[in-house]
Amino acid sequence: MNNKTLFIQEYVLPITIVEEKQGVFIASCSSWQDCYAQGTSVVDVIKEISFVADSLLEVYKEEDLSIPLRLKKVSN
Repeated sequence: MNNKTLFIQEYVLPITIVEEKQGVFIASCSSWQDCYAQGTSVVDVIKEISFVADSLLEVYKEEDLSIPLRLKKVSN
């Protein structure tokens, strides 16, 4: 059996959720203008913006772009 260490980076994603007319919720990140989503409930919009952020992280890393989020502090 080979033992490996996997390092997973976690970023802090501050979001604002606003309820629009007719039950639509909009989530956005003030520090990352490309990161926004909409959904039909608070839970739905949080899931959507999480997916968007994850997708953006992949693209930004592939394109060697600066990610405008700070890493979560981890204690050992």
